[in-house]
Amino acid sequence: MNSPLPVRGAHLVGSINQPQASDTLRIVAENLGADLARIPDGEVGERFHWILFQGTRFEAVPGLERLPIDPIIAAGFDIRPLRLDGSVAADELEFGPLGYAQAAVASYNEFAALRDAGSIALGTRFQVSVPTALAPLSAFVLGDYQSAIYPAYTAAMRREITEIMAGIPAADLAIQIDLATEFSYIEQVTLRGKKPFAWFVPGAAEGVEVPTFEIIDACTSLAAELAHSIPAGVQLGFHLCYGDIAEKHFVEPVDTTNLVAVANALCAKVSRQVEFLHLPVPIERNDAPYFAPLEELKLHPETVLFLGLVHHEDGLEGASGRIAAASPALERAGVSGFGIGTECGFGRGPAERTAPLLQLHAQILAAHAAD
Repeated sequence: MNSPLPVRGAHLVGSINQPQASDTLRIVAENLGADLARIPDGEVGERFHWILFQGTRFEAVPGLERLPIDPIIAAGFDIRPLRLDGSVAADELEFGPLGYAQAAVASYNEFAALRDAGSIALGTRFQVSVPTALAPLSAFVLGDYQSAIYPAYTAAMRREITEIMAGIPAADLAIQIDLATEFSYIEQVTLRGKKPFAWFVPGAAEGVEVPTFEIIDACTSLAAELAHSIPAGVQLGFHLCYGDIAEKHFVEPVDTTNLVAVANALCAKVSRQVEFLHLPVPIERNDAPYFAPLEELKLHPETVLFLGLVHHEDGLEGASGRIAAASPALERAGVSGFGIGTECGFGRGPAERTAPLLQLHAQILAAHAAD
């Protein structure tokens, strides 16, 4: 191959550090709007640190209780784990509103007003990002109780998606499912002093090593079940993530092997259209070995691939190196072009970085557009 593949369009993962949804929508539209098929609201307000606001939703459920220890505060949220208190059977647990639908509908109204005023291009969709149930459960529920509480939380998330679709026209909506916690299980990352137990793998036993391929199979099956609750008229995408703690991954991927395995499993299991898929690229990786497994990608024909190779630290030059390194493997996979983004959301970065970072996306696109 004589030149890198063309780069077509950009994708914003979700979080953007702005005060309100209207601020996010305006700054995105002004700086990158022409290159985006979808615009998120920035996950503003209580959602600024991804799922941490869900702790209060668990705490409000009759039958669940926090451990009787001092609060454990992270980013202003109490992340003390919860357990069943014995007063309500697990199959009778009932979650209230999780907050995703209420926020989405309110932000969509801001989106629609800006679009009607001409600030957002016609045809642009409003993007809502939701986690899989594994993420909040892993963050807030003691391991021995996770399997028992999983059905109730999953049912609550399905209700949230139903309410989102009731409040936002399907033709205007895109839903992104975030898979981040899954990679802590896949990579067996030590968190809070122990490796996570993949209880959701059929036949798994505490203390017995579970093969990586079984973890991937099980967690993608759960994600596919959630995806199938989203009707075809709504765009669907997946963001695969290695975490964003103080703008750092919880572990750096050795290469794209597990990302490809998860992506291929999702595309094999999700029978409806998958409009987009986003994969992270660490700033240090502009080498062929990191990208080599991408040649095994087996995406749906309609799926647009986005690589999270934009980093504010090294700008256009760094992104260009990663584009060049990724292109040979993608070409071998039959990919004729791809889009770009940051490796995760940038809501935990400073607000003043937002506009320059959006403009950097536009600069990269201009430099690598198809002839």
